[in-house]
Amino acid sequence: MAAAGGERGRTSFQRRPGAGPRPPALPGTRPSVRHGQLLLSSGLPSLDCVLGGGVAVGTLLLIEEDKYGLYSSLLFKYFLAEGIVCGHDLFVASAKEHPDNILKDLPAPLLDDSYRKELGDEAAAVKSEDFQDSMKIAWRYQNLPKMETSPTTYTKFGHYYDVSKKMSPELCQSVKLHSFYLHEELPSEPKMKTWNMNSGYAKLLQSIQRIISQEGFDGSDPQKKQRNILRIGIQSLGSILWGDDVCCSDAPEDPQSLTKFLYVLRGLLRKSLSACIITVPAHLIQNKAIMERVTNLSDMVVGLESFIGSERETNPLYKDYHGLVHVHQIPRLNSLICDVSDTKDLAFRLKRKQLTIERLHLPPDLSDTVSRASKQDLAGSAKLLSSGCGAMAIGKKHLDF
Repeated sequence: MAAAGGERGRTSFQRRPGAGPRPPALPGTRPSVRHGQLLLSSGLPSLDCVLGGGVAVGTLLLIEEDKYGLYSSLLFKYFLAEGIVCGHDLFVASAKEHPDNILKDLPAPLLDDSYRKELGDEAAAVKSEDFQDSMKIAWRYQNLPKMETSPTTYTKFGHYYDVSKKMSPELCQSVKLHSFYLHEELPSEPKMKTWNMNSGYAKLLQSIQRIISQEGFDGSDPQKKQRNILRIGIQSLGSILWGDDVCCSDAPEDPQSLTKFLYVLRGLLRKSLSACIITVPAHLIQNKAIMERVTNLSDMVVGLESFIGSERETNPLYKDYHGLVHVHQIPRLNSLICDVSDTKDLAFRLKRKQLTIERLHLPPDLSDTVSRASKQDLAGSAKLLSSGCGAMAIGKKHLDF
């Protein structure tokens, strides 16, 4: 009976003899709950939420630069700063400024406790304002759900950064950096095409391929080298500084170099533990067919439209924002559909310490003394909004609340 009881209490589950402990998780990554792909943070939590949780390992994030390149360079630095905080290896390529100067201008990370304290203070201030204004709201609207400003809340995935302070040199030197400055890499003799593409692009591809192979990011030597993530950042690709003429003419002499480079780069990313961010001056590329092919060869495409120098800079509807965010493409990873956010109309603003992406919504017209001219101006502004970032205002009549 004892033997029978022992047999009865034995489980049928048996551990496979060759199975060892699970490999340690890569620093600064997490698996997606939707498609199981390994994700890493872009350095801006609100952008991670828009992209479906973060930037997937092995994918390419394309940022269409704003007119003056002010805010796109911030996203570029956020991506690199997140890599340093997470301990990832960096590869920075540029033809505009030296990669060492880019690393000197990275924003300083905010401690979790300090940022949580700031969030708590802001929440307390908002709660007190809501309590004071509760009697001013009509009773029929009091119980309606309020619209959240940011598409994401505080999360432990990713970090927050203070753009008013610079990252310490000790922290920057704690990770392995690979730099590519075009003017130092190309020889002084006449440029010759290799791989049927621009010599600058070919040299850059050779450098990326060499680092992926030698540092073991392709998994060729898993026993000797510790697994890590390689973050690749390429600044202002396609500009005249790279020797490309797609920004100079509607019919460039070499329209295929940029698309060939992206095609080969995407293949390198797919078979390695790496992720790439590229900024492109899309507003200077005159041939729209080339820009469409560039978009199709990228996994994620986000465009920034700054209000500097435009009519929207002085428009009262946009007084709280500095520009619009256009999400042109989101990848379909292990799925037939992409992880589309429920928010289509997005805007960004640069606060004193950080850049944030928020939901864009029109303020209601609550005044009874608004002149007819002011209402016409608001109606015209609503038309601009609907044409710029979504169908927020439909029709020719101004909506009165």
